[in-house]
Amino acid sequence: MAELRMPDSGEREDLGAFVARAVRLDGQSVLRLRNREDSGRFDAWSATPFDALCTRAFGGASDPADLTVSGSELLAALTVAGGPVMDPGPPQDLLWRSELPPPTGWYRVDDLPAKLVGEVAERGIGMAKENVGPKGTPPASLLDQEVFTVSGSGFEVKVPLRCLFVLSGMGFLVNRPDEGEIVRVSATDSWLRLDSRFGAVVRRRHALLPLLI
Repeated sequence: MAELRMPDSGEREDLGAFVARAVRLDGQSVLRLRNREDSGRFDAWSATPFDALCTRAFGGASDPADLTVSGSELLAALTVAGGPVMDPGPPQDLLWRSELPPPTGWYRVDDLPAKLVGEVAERGIGMAKENVGPKGTPPASLLDQEVFTVSGSGFEVKVPLRCLFVLSGMGFLVNRPDEGEIVRVSATDSWLRLDSRFGAVVRRRHALLPLLI
């Protein structure tokens, strides 16, 4: 049986908020929990309907060290059981379909003012509500709009609106940021990462080429 150990109640509450928002974005979401080596912390990952991953680190440990579980079952464990040791639900490793980015090799490209990021996200959400597609989701042409271009450390990185939708939907943006609050943009050759105070959004910078048969 899988086991999740989180001795700190504040960390459990934060994980509960993270999982609740992931489930709100996608009722069928699964969460991937991966222990960090020798740190007493683990990373929680969730795919989103916006073709981007979201993640946040928490104090505690998962057994096994790399575990995928149902978001709704993990949320129930956190809200019903809620103790320092809990059963997160049966492993659902086969349901995880997304590649995870590398843990190292990231370069800091630039910092964006959190207030500006929030304002652009709000405008994008407003536009999305006016342009909902037949499946109830914004059109890809809107989500793929490049709202920021930043450069540094030898990279030029374009940030699409879909990443800001995830930052907003997961509650990663501060409601009333002060002037010093930032969203950090980092990159590898293949990945883009936006780090805010409450979590991060990660997405491939380039689409994978299809396999030739």
